[in-house]
Amino acid sequence: MDVIKLGLGGFGTVGSGLAKILDMNAERIEKRLGKRIEIKAVLVRDLKKKRAFELGSDVTFTDDMNVLVNDPDIDIVVELMGGLETAKELMIKAFAAGKHVVTANKHLLAEHGLELFDVAAENSVGLMFEASCAGGIPIVQTLKENLAGDEIIKILGIMNGTANYILSEMTTKGMDFQAALADAQDLGYAEADPTFDIEGFDTAHKLCILIRMAYGVDYPLSEIPIQGITSVTPMDIEFAREFGYRVKLLAHVMNTDGKLEAGVHPALVPYTYLLARVGGNYNAVRLEGNAVGPIMLHGQGAGDLPTGSAVIADIMSLVRKMTDNCDKPDNTGFGNQPLELASILPPEESESKYYFRFTVADRTGVMAAITNTMAEHNISIAQAVQKGEAGAEGVPLVIISHETAARDAEAMIADVDAMDFTVEPCVKFRIL
Repeated sequence: MDVIKLGLGGFGTVGSGLAKILDMNAERIEKRLGKRIEIKAVLVRDLKKKRAFELGSDVTFTDDMNVLVNDPDIDIVVELMGGLETAKELMIKAFAAGKHVVTANKHLLAEHGLELFDVAAENSVGLMFEASCAGGIPIVQTLKENLAGDEIIKILGIMNGTANYILSEMTTKGMDFQAALADAQDLGYAEADPTFDIEGFDTAHKLCILIRMAYGVDYPLSEIPIQGITSVTPMDIEFAREFGYRVKLLAHVMNTDGKLEAGVHPALVPYTYLLARVGGNYNAVRLEGNAVGPIMLHGQGAGDLPTGSAVIADIMSLVRKMTDNCDKPDNTGFGNQPLELASILPPEESESKYYFRFTVADRTGVMAAITNTMAEHNISIAQAVQKGEAGAEGVPLVIISHETAARDAEAMIADVDAMDFTVEPCVKFRIL
């Protein structure tokens, strides 16, 4: 039986998960492909480090990427080391050597994906990256293949398990942010430095990739508005619940009159929506196509086996293309054509319903002053509630608006925050 040889760059959580799947599902993989897949060499930083999964004695461990790149027996390089510069160097060298590449590196693809697509196309090799977005959820291939004939109207997604776990714990157990974060770190859901997860950057990397797959354009990472979850408090979660919402960190992109509106932000989601019920460290993506209508994909967004499952799917897809003698795999889903810059709706022109929480002195005329200011900025009120004991230093006043332009919301907040009765700056979240 023919054997496809892999060179792995990195052997951490995902790399060991891939190895486990190749071991436990070997018979099924061979039955589907008519070929056997084996790991031949693994690139690691520390040759002495104990591994989570033991490979056979015939597998070479090395700290020299050229061992993977220059070995003529290695057909596919699998980049699972993360980071930017070293991973990028490995991939470009692999392309130049005529080797296909599979990666889970969303940060690298978001920052340098266009360049990598070009180099792969120049060398007529494949670049596959299903595992870069939402772990085991098959979202990339869904956009690239299954919905290739649809015009994608909208994508909404919970695409970071760490952030979703924290918000779920705050919602179900009443924990504050720091306690929920510490719990996530204890369980291994959050890194020692969780900045990328809780500040929304990890989600933005994934959104950047999915926009390319859905629309065939480049929406630069630097242009995506990003807001993390550190400003979400138990008070906001409780108010959201009273109004019939759950707070989730959402990625979104939609076509608004020919321009793309995109962003990452905490949002209030109606509790009747499936997205509102996605709990723990799970991910979910909701797509809407002009032909297929709405589709919901839900599953584990991280972990050794779920993400390893996405990696092996890409490897098997490449093996089939190699068997079919495909001259140049279509890596972008748009014929490997250079991706044009997206036509972007300026963030200040976006419109949404909003949740505003003002913290104000409890005195006569405050509500009237705020509602008058909102009216001056064309903001219509849907619901309002004020709670707190008389005489307290600051009491919360929560207002839910109708559809409002972002620039009007910001201008109104600036005016109210400058008023003498304001105790703390206004907190604002979008409403789905």
